[in-house]
Amino acid sequence: MTDTALARGTLRDFIDTHFDEQVRTLAELVRCPSDNPPGDCAPHAELSARLLEAMGFEVERHAVPAEFAAAHGMRSVTNLIVRVRFGDGGPVVALNAHGDVVPPGAGWSVDPYGGEVRDGWLYGRGAAVSKSDFTTYAFALRALRHLAASGTPLAGAVELHLTYDEETGGMAGPGWILSQGLSRPDFVLSAAFSHHVVVAHNGCLHLEVTVRGTSAHAARPDTGHDAIEAAATLLPALYRYRDGLADRPSRTPGITHPTMVVGLIEGGINTNVVADKLSLRIDRRIVPEESPEAVEAELREVIASACRALPGISVETRRILLARPFAPAPGADAFAALVCREASEVMGKPVTPIGVPLYTDARLYSEAGIPTVMYGAGPESLLEANGHRADERVPLDELRRATWVVANVLHQLLTRDTAQEARP
Repeated sequence: MTDTALARGTLRDFIDTHFDEQVRTLAELVRCPSDNPPGDCAPHAELSARLLEAMGFEVERHAVPAEFAAAHGMRSVTNLIVRVRFGDGGPVVALNAHGDVVPPGAGWSVDPYGGEVRDGWLYGRGAAVSKSDFTTYAFALRALRHLAASGTPLAGAVELHLTYDEETGGMAGPGWILSQGLSRPDFVLSAAFSHHVVVAHNGCLHLEVTVRGTSAHAARPDTGHDAIEAAATLLPALYRYRDGLADRPSRTPGITHPTMVVGLIEGGINTNVVADKLSLRIDRRIVPEESPEAVEAELREVIASACRALPGISVETRRILLARPFAPAPGADAFAALVCREASEVMGKPVTPIGVPLYTDARLYSEAGIPTVMYGAGPESLLEANGHRADERVPLDELRRATWVVANVLHQLLTRDTAQEARP
């Protein structure tokens, strides 16, 4: 038996022996709400830190200043970093997952904060996106630490970056870690939501549009300018623009074309008053081939053109979020090939690189020039996991397998020859 096979057997045995503990840890993480909004996530970070410390890790708590957090839509953010050094030289590999989650909404068949296990799946908000990968990464790192303690030579370091701002853009999460110089890894493995290896994803532009008119009594509507009526002109223009996006196919496998959604509308004063204001929010997904600046300029012009000729109406457009697409950084191809190889071996079928139409924190590491790949626990697709929907869930068998894969990838990266091959 080769040294690699022996190492993989040791890693797998450790993960299997501690798997019940891993499931209990995930259930405990799910039971602690960390909804964003409202984004009061420091309590969940403290729970996570205590759980990691109980595993023997030293945990750095990096509280983001309240003013900065508030500017990015958060009430409280504490990012966690764990650093484990295995030997001199070698790469630094960061494993990033986020603990903030979207609110549960309606339609659940189980308690969204229950962490219930049923028919081989663990249910709860964040079970798949991405509290599962808190455990995937932590228990893979524990297994690697056990392997090193058994005498296997490793060169390099592994870090856990557990952050709390993904749902509102990531600038108070990985963005803060990078901007403050808290870490500069050589490779990043970022949380995913299915067992595919993700190497690209869409960007996202959020705009808030405020249409202003003049209020008037409903008995004399001729003395006002109706913002709601103006929206009846604006919305068809937006939807014509949306329909045209289907004619702009992406060349990235897994991504079809740009999309646009009007996700929120608020307006009016009362039933008997001509509305003086209406606001709406737009989500425009940006495919990797597009320029985010050009997309924003184009959409702003669609809005302005639709309302320009309307008497008594003015329009203000404000950017809420601009998340750039995730595209491979130099050196990412070799890293992705390594993850695909290890995942294919464990899954017993080909696992190939894909793109996804979402946006995530992974883009921030890649923008910084760090080879970044998304991989973690999950079923065949995000839809099976019910990500951001009722009855979010993760299959426990896939949780176990993903942990094997991550541990094997770390072992390969911290073995000198393999690390050199994967470096840019």
